[in-house]
Amino acid sequence: MNANSVYGQITDRIITLLEQGTVPWQKPWKIRTGLPRNFTSKKSYRGINVFLLITMGYESPFWLTFRQVSALGGRIRKGEKACPVIFWKQLKIADEKSEEPKKIPLLRYYHVFNLAQCEGLDPTTATEDTSPSCAFRPDAILADMPQPPSIQHGMVRACYYPGIDRVDMPAKERFDHEGGYFSTLFHELIHSTGHEKRLKRTTLIESTGYGSNPYCKEELIAEMGAAFLCGQAELAERTVDRSAAYIKHWLEQLQNDQTLIVQAAAQAQKATDYILGRT
Repeated sequence: MNANSVYGQITDRIITLLEQGTVPWQKPWKIRTGLPRNFTSKKSYRGINVFLLITMGYESPFWLTFRQVSALGGRIRKGEKACPVIFWKQLKIADEKSEEPKKIPLLRYYHVFNLAQCEGLDPTTATEDTSPSCAFRPDAILADMPQPPSIQHGMVRACYYPGIDRVDMPAKERFDHEGGYFSTLFHELIHSTGHEKRLKRTTLIESTGYGSNPYCKEELIAEMGAAFLCGQAELAERTVDRSAAYIKHWLEQLQNDQTLIVQAAAQAQKATDYILGRT
């Protein structure tokens, strides 16, 4: 299956969820129950895969391919359906200007099943997560961010200004709960990672304002990144928008650009890793 078909399949899945009233990147999770991760390797899934797997609704965080289930002597329960997850494969091609082959990332996918969909497997063998997915205190995420922007409290609205590298925030007391304050702050901090002195993200640097393609993608990156950070901080209560107008807006954007959701999630993961100090 070529990359366009993979983008299309993942986008169609997200569109279906939106049409059902579920906004995948606004679904909270708890680190204690676990980010979705592979049963065999113990590694956490990343990017869009996190949202795809969480919205399946299973309590167990563990997932396996059909081949992994078979290798462990288990089996898939009759009638169970798999969930697609994506990965990037490095394709080597000849480079006329160099003796070394050129590497091109190629989008691919495979299917996984939740542990609850399987029989004949011992769940106690999957107890360790080797990925850096332990919980962080919300205030520690801000305090430990490398090269953080300046933050100005007591402002009318939350906003990030790239020109002066500053985040404006209303006073913390104006929010109904702690989760609402930090989810809003995390959204703006994700925006700030796109600054030229950090990740130099084109969707921030080249944005021409509301409604432009870079602006829409940058907003989706910030929303997904805030969700990742809220998950790391174990914040179940967040400032979210599930209105019909909000969902309609993202349905239109995804229908116009099948690469949007996958690429935005990848950039959101990269921004999250930056804030958490991960390489």
